[in-house]
Amino acid sequence: MDADAVLLIGETDNYDGVTVTMEEPMDAEVFTARLRASLSHWRQEGKRGIWIKLPLALANLVEPTVSEGFRYHHAEPNYLMLVSWIPNTPDTIPANASHIVGVGALVLNKDTREVLVVQEKSGYFKDKNVWKLPTGVVNEGEDICNGVVREVAEETGIVADFVEVLSFRQSHKAFLKQKTDLFFLCVLSPRSYEITEQKSEILQAKWMPIKEYVEQPWNQKKEMFKIMANICQKKCDEDYVGFSTVETITGNGKENFVYCNADHAKSLNATRDQASSSL
Repeated sequence: MDADAVLLIGETDNYDGVTVTMEEPMDAEVFTARLRASLSHWRQEGKRGIWIKLPLALANLVEPTVSEGFRYHHAEPNYLMLVSWIPNTPDTIPANASHIVGVGALVLNKDTREVLVVQEKSGYFKDKNVWKLPTGVVNEGEDICNGVVREVAEETGIVADFVEVLSFRQSHKAFLKQKTDLFFLCVLSPRSYEITEQKSEILQAKWMPIKEYVEQPWNQKKEMFKIMANICQKKCDEDYVGFSTVETITGNGKENFVYCNADHAKSLNATRDQASSSL
């Protein structure tokens, strides 16, 4: 039998992880041999988090999976998810939850009208040549205002103070195609300006004129990103408070809502409706 034939079939994600969804019955010994071969292959490829999804009917594979170094991550009524971090680096597998709380930071230098931006080494924006605001996930038990300050310091070395939540949006089935992601865009005021990139995650970081950030092709072509960039520019140009909804579409084509200043939301909706009617 060809060596590749014994490997488990998995779906690769944006973070060099692999998810294997087991569907067909399999003998535990056969599964163990294939799992070991697959882990060896994935290590050679530089994969990191390995997820094994087992339905109730394949409960016989739980013990051999655990024996190969996997742990329980979460369980739903019809399946168990196990995970293993296979490289010799710190484990960054997120804890299980019904929601994930993400944060983005608009760190504004008012004197120069520049914002702090980064390019990431992995994830959705890898190799897209997009300058984006620093983002991250709030840790369990951590407040949004503290989490966003921590993420900025970790990614860029910039010390900043939390000012306010500028807007937020909700995206369903965003994590593992199951959980809801709540993302809060926050305004931060910098207390330092010298950048030190987080080498493990950040390719580059710099201060960029707000106009240049907003006018990036990515922000102009992707509706949700265009709206968020527009909100950032609005905040830089004038006072910006209050929340309302703007219906939009994510980069993956899912319906979504962005929450922002009520008056501006009305303007964004009108602009979008006018653009739609002209198509």
